Amino acid sequence: MELFFDLVYVFAFTQLSELLYQHLGWMGGAQTAVIFVALWWSWSYTAWATGWIDPDRMPVVALLAVLMLASLVMAASVLEGFTHRGEAFAIAYVAMQLLRSGFMVWTFGSRETMGRNYAQLLGWSLISGVIWMLGGALHDQHARLLAWAVAALIDLVAPVVGFRLPGAAPTPMSDWSVAGGHLAERCQLLLMIAFGESFLRIGESWTHARGTLASDTAFVLGFLEVLALWSAYFLHHAEPGARAIERAGEAAAHLARSAYLYAHAAMVGGVLVIAVAIHKAIETPSLQVGPSFAVICTGGPALFLVGLALSKRWLGHGRHRWLLVGVGALALVGVATSFSAQLVQLIAVTAVAATLAVWAQLSD
Repeated sequence: MELFFDLVYVFAFTQLSELLYQHLGWMGGAQTAVIFVALWWSWSYTAWATGWIDPDRMPVVALLAVLMLASLVMAASVLEGFTHRGEAFAIAYVAMQLLRSGFMVWTFGSRETMGRNYAQLLGWSLISGVIWMLGGALHDQHARLLAWAVAALIDLVAPVVGFRLPGAAPTPMSDWSVAGGHLAERCQLLLMIAFGESFLRIGESWTHARGTLASDTAFVLGFLEVLALWSAYFLHHAEPGARAIERAGEAAAHLARSAYLYAHAAMVGGVLVIAVAIHKAIETPSLQVGPSFAVICTGGPALFLVGLALSKRWLGHGRHRWLLVGVGALALVGVATSFSAQLVQLIAVTAVAATLAVWAQLSD
């Protein structure tokens, strides 16, 4: 049932990368980031919840089915979320957050520790939900973006402050018992879905642009870049990271929040940005690099590497400073190739990613 639930996010990620592709620029980037926070939060809180409840029991199956439907409405509203489908997106997202938390309070009981935790999470979801709904009702894109950015920030900050509410003490992370191995596996699967979305976009763009040496070269380079980043995570971090959180004991919830809830969000977001950059390079390889392309071409892999470095650091697994060196190298590449063709910048970025993949293999 959990894997079935994830299928909706294949479509959601496709729509999200298309949103960035169609509106490549600072405004489009901000819109994509806000929508991504909502998609990530709706998925991750569901992944956390299914670590405590049996996804094969009929009440839970029914809950996940309803959450899937709401997720599908969100995904279908992504491209027009800042035009005439803002209300649909906001209603679906808020309904997911409230229904899930309410179900967990009902399951555990408000007097149980987990029930109290989810009751306070429900309170924060109500606060941010009001702002999400108000933003969805606004017609001006800039006003809606501002409102949703505030709501997304509230959602992001809530776990950090322990879901503190007036008259209620914060919920310490030690009170959030977590199935660490289960959550690690769920995050790995969603990251794999993001990599799959990158291949869908690369293949689709090459289908329409193939026939020139430059486009074919960009296609191969895009594949190699994705392969290099995939190997840096799945061949050298995924299983050791899962073992680390399984052995963490009382610190498992804290590690789950930092190394998986936040660090993996950066990695998934980075992969989606990378897919758009490769699409652009395949489509117009000879076009001169502009600010927007430079940001996504170098910023996508940099965001992925930062997320991977943070996950390694927080889990205490392996070296992570070499990943930050890679981020610095990507910044230099962005400056050095700023007046070149998009294909040239993609070549340099792929070289950095491949070098890091080889370094990870040699340093194991």
